[in-house]
Amino acid sequence: MSAEDAPLRIVFMGTPVFAADILEELAAQEDVICVCTRPDKVRSRGNKAQASPVKERAEALGLPVHCPSSLKDSSEVRFLEELAPDVVCVAAFGAILPKEVLGIPRLGCINVHASVLPRWRGAAPIERAILAGDAEAGVSIMRMEEGLDTGDFCAVRRIPVADMDAPGLTRELAHLGASALLSALSQMQQGRAHWTAQDESAVTYAEKIGKHELFLDPAEGAETNLRRVRASSAAHPAKCRIGDRTVTVLAAGAASGASRLDEGCARYDGGALLLGCAQGALEAAEVKPDGKRAMAGSAFAQGMPALKTGVGWSVL
Repeated sequence: MSAEDAPLRIVFMGTPVFAADILEELAAQEDVICVCTRPDKVRSRGNKAQASPVKERAEALGLPVHCPSSLKDSSEVRFLEELAPDVVCVAAFGAILPKEVLGIPRLGCINVHASVLPRWRGAAPIERAILAGDAEAGVSIMRMEEGLDTGDFCAVRRIPVADMDAPGLTRELAHLGASALLSALSQMQQGRAHWTAQDESAVTYAEKIGKHELFLDPAEGAETNLRRVRASSAAHPAKCRIGDRTVTVLAAGAASGASRLDEGCARYDGGALLLGCAQGALEAAEVKPDGKRAMAGSAFAQGMPALKTGVGWSVL
């Protein structure tokens, strides 16, 4: 059997749901000999360690899992060398691969990055695309090197962002990324992959989302606050204070015909919970008051009669 016909020996590295979805599609068609993911993380509640989404998915698929605390350790380098992978496929692993690891696989290490490179290099490309109001998002299959997302790419796929939120866009990009990855692996195995250098003049960076960066603010426009809601997650919620209640806005939309609502005023009007912003108003379609279950914005408003005439809302 020639090298072109033999199944590739693949080590997969990833951590969040985005990577887990890619792993599932990859493992259905290729030989994944080991899955590397970040160690279980202790959560505050009950001091219980929680496995990463990739670990959970890999175990469900019956794949061997390895959780290195650091790839810089010489024992971890030896572990990967002994696996003798043809290629290492990475998707949101959460750690930089050192030079010693990059040189192990004969076909190199490739990364499924959730952006159209060179736009949004870095940790939070999906959230940054939403916050910036980008018309489109995408995935790039990039050859890894020592720099941060600086390598050449051989495949790019694009989709419109439209009104998708971060979880929805993540799911779409994971499916797109898996398809692009499988295509790239086939091309690499056959020696047909064409690598393109990134345009350094067009680079933007997707910094990690700050702790309170997605909190809502009436001094900002409705569109800015809407993007914050769509980019939010449990780790980075879109919180605000309505009257004397702290709430997380889980889903929202632009409020049509509500431009007369004053900045900083929240009101229940026409069956909708409206938040007046510096420009326009936001409709809070689903909210979660602190300590309560998630509910429709209208249900929350019905429990606060003062909203019929209007109450103040503010940034935390």
